[in-house]
Amino acid sequence: MITRFEGISRLLTMRPERGRSDDLLGIVDDAALCVSEEGRVLSAGPRAAPADEGHRVVDLRGAVVMPGLVESHTHLVWGGDRLDDFVARTSGVSYADIARRGGGISTTVRATRAASGDDLRSGGRARLDSFLRAGVTTVEIKSGYGLETETELKMLRVIRALDEEHPIDVIPTFLGAHTIPRVFGVTRERYLAELLEEMLPAVAECGLAEFCDVFCEETAFSLAESRQILEAAAGLGLKLKIHAEQLSYTGAARLAAELGAVSADHLEELPASDIRALAEAGTVASLLPGATLFLGQERFPPARALIDGGVTVALSTDCNPGSSPTTHLWLMGTLGCVRMGMSPSESLAAMTVGGARALGRAAQVGALAPGMQADFVVLDSGRPEQALYWMCALPVARVYKRGRLVSGTADEGEAK
Repeated sequence: MITRFEGISRLLTMRPERGRSDDLLGIVDDAALCVSEEGRVLSAGPRAAPADEGHRVVDLRGAVVMPGLVESHTHLVWGGDRLDDFVARTSGVSYADIARRGGGISTTVRATRAASGDDLRSGGRARLDSFLRAGVTTVEIKSGYGLETETELKMLRVIRALDEEHPIDVIPTFLGAHTIPRVFGVTRERYLAELLEEMLPAVAECGLAEFCDVFCEETAFSLAESRQILEAAAGLGLKLKIHAEQLSYTGAARLAAELGAVSADHLEELPASDIRALAEAGTVASLLPGATLFLGQERFPPARALIDGGVTVALSTDCNPGSSPTTHLWLMGTLGCVRMGMSPSESLAAMTVGGARALGRAAQVGALAPGMQADFVVLDSGRPEQALYWMCALPVARVYKRGRLVSGTADEGEAK
């Protein structure tokens, strides 16, 4: 049965009319949204006529409706926590010094290796639930806390299980190239060989990941090593992402553009001279201001320059236990506005259609147009900008996934 959602005072389709560069949000006032039984958008536009006989009608009572948020960069599955690292940093110990002492990522690797698959699923499910309540309907999740074949595959199997059991669509990324596990007695040469000869082939053979990511940084993988890993991944059919220019400039963003990576992520240290390469390649800039904030850094990603340079921008939480322990994507939108030069409309677009492009999903999610998934949220505010203005609020009354209510209170007669 077709469902017609009416009583929409303002619908953000994220499909601006041709020639309307001032309307990033594709706003339709007094709108209706029709959804097929299979959960696809049939129409999204002005409420021109009464519902056809036989259509199920849901009255949203004057609400603002927008596409479900798309979270394009998380490390959401892990064991343990990094509270001791946080206490040390607030006492003046640097992030790099903590890592050299055997803390940082290594702390999470130990806990993740020791955790059962069920424990990892339980923690991941709780974080996905938190994302869902905030209106996030698609989430990318990386491995990278195993740093050995067995645990990396364990993480990826947990990520697959979460996708199968949770309303949120989960996109899996292999991040075996997160750091060199030196504290476990593994040399750089040995670990690179394991990545290239064992991990990547196993991940590809099992079909457990869609993307391969690399942390290109002085303390992790060099530019040459990152190229070697990404080229091998591409040869095995994986799409590419890269952690680029977060703590220092390495040239990783240019490498992402050269290799046709879907996204380059972080970019705090990106020089203006490299923006054109990203724009010409169509590589999305996934910006993660939560990590900048939590690590106490002053230099936020250059969103304004990227947008002005023609690069599509996505905003993400970077949800992880060490540098951004949060599932609050709306806060990232606020930071985009107050620390990165973005307008509210640009932030909202970066959390929806921008995130979808960073995952190669722009034809399926992040916007509301005929044929796309009917993933949308009903806001509890009269203007979408209020969702960013009320810092750290959760402005979502209901969440729909493929046209079905998956979070929030159903009206009488509406199935959940």
